[in-house]
Amino acid sequence: MEMKELYVAANGEKEFTEIGEALEAARRFADKEVVIHIAPGTYHERLVIHQDNISFIGADEMQTKITYSDAAYDIMPDGEKRGTFQTPSVFIDADNFYACHLSFCNEAGQGDSVGQALAVYADGDRLVFENCRFDGYQDTLFTAPLPKKEMQPGGFKGPKEFAPRRVGRHLYKNCYLAGNIDFIFGGATAYFENCELFMKNRNDEAKSDKVNGYVTAPSTFEGQKYGYVFNGCRFTSDCSEESAYLGRPWRNYAKAVVLNSEIGAHIRKEGWHDWNKKDAWDTMFFAEYGNYGAGAGKERAPFVKMLTEEEAAEYTRENVLGF
Repeated sequence: MEMKELYVAANGEKEFTEIGEALEAARRFADKEVVIHIAPGTYHERLVIHQDNISFIGADEMQTKITYSDAAYDIMPDGEKRGTFQTPSVFIDADNFYACHLSFCNEAGQGDSVGQALAVYADGDRLVFENCRFDGYQDTLFTAPLPKKEMQPGGFKGPKEFAPRRVGRHLYKNCYLAGNIDFIFGGATAYFENCELFMKNRNDEAKSDKVNGYVTAPSTFEGQKYGYVFNGCRFTSDCSEESAYLGRPWRNYAKAVVLNSEIGAHIRKEGWHDWNKKDAWDTMFFAEYGNYGAGAGKERAPFVKMLTEEEAAEYTRENVLGF
């Protein structure tokens, strides 16, 4: 496939000053792979990507930031709350998207005050993020698709509420992801390789016994072979010891596996939470192998599977994603 390169710089030194302008220009090259080079700067933009074969190439993930501040509790013109799935700073609804050396942020604030606030809504197949940062609080990264049905009417209000559910494959390599409540959630098959998962503190000292958060909330579909896989990652935090969990099941068939990873002292000895869904024990799959650190190797909850060496060997990136 032929390639077209476009250049963005917030300081006006390139052909575009906004990424959204470059995305609009890219529509003229739908038959090509479009590479958008993004110079250092802070881009206060809400971006929507519907075109396949788009790449975002940043200069430095610490100096090149895409950010917005929409949040679920925002009141819309019709008087209704915005809702979770209308909050992303960047909405990717396309296949073969690639990003590197960028930060994706939602700076709305703590979920206790503003509700869910997505930095990225990632819906597509063969989505790859390398050397990227995802920064938010509650629901930082949504790895679509949505579950097949919402718990409450209107709970999925947003761009894909009535769209067919399609399970995509995502790769997150050498990335930093931060948040606290369910800050990685959704139904995709997603592989996290050599990433840092940073749990942000949301509790004051008076509430130090309160659960600080959950790294993941997968909603893997029934019959889906893989959900989330974390391999060679680091689970870090600035919150108190034993105040958080690796994950909980957004839906009953949730799957998440953590391998060969360093787990900090903030993770409780049970490791995982069942979201008070005892009926999910027979269908969800939370598993670990070869982890180390103060939060690993303790008394895991009875529904957690400790893999054998042979079982763990199945969870290579090639097996899980096929690329």
